[in-house]
Amino acid sequence: GRACVSHTEPRARDGRSGEEEEEEGCYQLYPGHIPTSPLQKALLAAGSAFMALYDPYRHDMVAVLGETTGCLALPNLRDKMKHHPEGYRILQERPRIRLSTLDMAKLRGLPDGSLGREYIRFLEDNKVSPDTRMPPKFVDDEELAYVIQRYREVHDLMHTLLGMPTTILGEVVVKWFEAVQTGLPMCVLGAAFGPIHLSARNLQLLATELAPWAIQSGRNASCILNVYYEQRWEQSVASLREEIGIFPPP
Repeated sequence: GRACVSHTEPRARDGRSGEEEEEEGCYQLYPGHIPTSPLQKALLAAGSAFMALYDPYRHDMVAVLGETTGCLALPNLRDKMKHHPEGYRILQERPRIRLSTLDMAKLRGLPDGSLGREYIRFLEDNKVSPDTRMPPKFVDDEELAYVIQRYREVHDLMHTLLGMPTTILGEVVVKWFEAVQTGLPMCVLGAAFGPIHLSARNLQLLATELAPWAIQSGRNASCILNVYYEQRWEQSVASLREEIGIFPPP
C-alpha cells in the first residue's frame, strides 16, 4: 500500500493534492503511527489476543491488544486526566519515564520505603527496564497515544505500589487492579484469562486473597494516571498508597 505522509507536511502524491490525501485519513499523527481501518484493528486485536493468552510474556502482543481495543477506555482516561489538576499538568508537560530521564544514582540513595528507592529495587530485583515499553503505533489520536504510553510507563510503579513481582501471579494481580482502574479491555482479558497459567496453589491464593484485594483497591483508588510520580520519588510508598486509596497488600 501507499506509505502515509506526515500530517504536518501534506504533499501531492500520484497527481493528487495534499487535501485529497488528508480526506482519506492516511497520515501519520505522531512518529511511528500506523493508520489502520476498523477491520484491520479487529484482525490485529484477535491475533494479538490469541498470542498474548498463549504466551503472557509476549509484551509486544499485549501492547497491540491494548491499542486496538482501547477506543472507549482511552478517551475516558484522558478526560479524567483533563479534569484533575495533576493529571492535566501531566497531559500538558508529557513527562516520560525512561532510563534517560531517571537519575538512578539519586533514586538508589533515597531512604528505604520511599517510592524512588522501592521502584529502583523493583527494577533491579526483577531485571526489568522502563525502556522496554513499546511506543504506541495503532492509536489514531496523538493525545490518546500519549495516554496509553503513560499507562505503560507507570505499570512498573503499579507493581511497586501493590508489592507484586513480575511472575504470572503478580502480573495477574496487577491486571485485576488495572482492569478496575482503567477499563482497558486488554487488562480485563489479562485478569480473566491469565489465571489459566497458574498452579492450583496460586489459583487458590488469587481467588481467596489477592484478586479480592486488588479489585477492592482498584475501586477505592483515585485514577492512577493523575499522579505525577516523577515528583513523588521521595514520598513513602505507604503514604502514597494511602493518598491514592490503595489498601496495604495482604
